[in-house]
Amino acid sequence: MVTFLLYPHQIKRDRITKLVVLPLYPQFSISTTGSSIRVLQNIFREDAYLSRMPVSIIQSWYQRKGYIKSMADLIEKELESFSTPEEVMIFFSAHGVPVSYVEDAGDPYRDQMEECIHLIMQELKSRRINNDHTLAYQSRVGPVQRLKPYTDEVLVELGKKGVKSLLAVPVSFVSEHIETLEEIDMEYKHLALGSGIENWGRVPALGCTTSFITDMADAVIEVLPSATAMTTSSTNSEESDYDPVGYAIKMFFGSILAFLLLLSPKIIMAFRNHVL
Repeated sequence: MVTFLLYPHQIKRDRITKLVVLPLYPQFSISTTGSSIRVLQNIFREDAYLSRMPVSIIQSWYQRKGYIKSMADLIEKELESFSTPEEVMIFFSAHGVPVSYVEDAGDPYRDQMEECIHLIMQELKSRRINNDHTLAYQSRVGPVQRLKPYTDEVLVELGKKGVKSLLAVPVSFVSEHIETLEEIDMEYKHLALGSGIENWGRVPALGCTTSFITDMADAVIEVLPSATAMTTSSTNSEESDYDPVGYAIKMFFGSILAFLLLLSPKIIMAFRNHVL
């Protein structure tokens, strides 16, 4: 969350001369980090002072050792609260995004999420924790198809398969909010227990965990030397100029144009016959 976006005047008032943008999304998506960066670019482009300011943007950080270790620490601790920790299914639940973003616009979110889970499980295995695990996507809203499998559907399936102990891990969230406190802790917990799962646990969000905050500070220090003015710096390959509304408009008018081009020979022939 780029909290200073609403307060560009504060940056100038404090005479900030160099800036590091650290969105609190571990994995990059055009709908989260991408949208924040687009707003930031628009604000900076229209301001003479800000347009010359050296800026570094941390696009994603899910692969950082500090983050992976911190997540593994929380999981390991919560597993110990179960009577038989080795039998617990580790259930990673991530925020879902539209499938079209990934398949049509090249959003790296799904690939980064799967790699993130792999890295966390590798860290756990290095500690001799070899629990089964799975990944699903939550928070599906509206008619747009979002990434599958869906968290609610997977919970029901696990219950039918006889899974009795489950530890939910909110892998794309670093703070507690409605998607953890209400959606996971209440809705999904109720669904899981009603589907046959008997023992439920949930890993807390990272929040101000010391190892996590220390690693975030290190990340900021590491990118400071690479700061350049946003108006002259090249766009990172992860960040495209994708705009969901603009994309839909282009697709609509592109379809009309293609339809007209398809009919153009018939239209021309009809016009010639009419004139002749």
